[in-house]
Amino acid sequence: MDICGIDEAGRGCLAGPLVMVGAKAKGEYKIEELTDSKKISAKKREYFFDLIKEFYDYIIVFKDNNLIDEKGLSCCLRESLEEIKNGLKSKKYIFDGPHNYGASNLECIIKGDEKINEISASSIIAKVTRDRYMMGLEEKYDIYEFGKHKGYGTKKHKQLINKYGVSDLHRVSFKVKEK
Repeated sequence: MDICGIDEAGRGCLAGPLVMVGAKAKGEYKIEELTDSKKISAKKREYFFDLIKEFYDYIIVFKDNNLIDEKGLSCCLRESLEEIKNGLKSKKYIFDGPHNYGASNLECIIKGDEKINEISASSIIAKVTRDRYMMGLEEKYDIYEFGKHKGYGTKKHKQLINKYGVSDLHRVSFKVKEK
């Protein structure tokens, strides 16, 4: 069946973009070992990333922190879903999670990245793409250590924000609470 699986990386991050990916197998071949990107090592994600690029069609949508602050996360999620549907034609679109954020003609499956091969592929592409992007900013934003936490709300990242304030890469609409 012609399925486009959709997943994102960076939804809850304190800094950096939201990266959403739609992926569908080019033919009958599917990489059966795929699963949720958070459940496999960075090394294994990198390995699968190259395989997915070979055997799947995909589209990557970035929404930067400024757009997330301006429009809101839900709006950016909805727009990204619609961009994927317009850019990667398929008979069926399936998104990982319980909400469609107002996007039309979209099935939502909780833990879909563990159950649907195409969502697993999109999960891995999104995670690797976003992680590489954030690691590429390590030198420019060295005091924030993005190469280590990739913009997620780790204890160390929150400490660095509290010490240095926010950068132009941080989502100012997201409130940081000290633990």
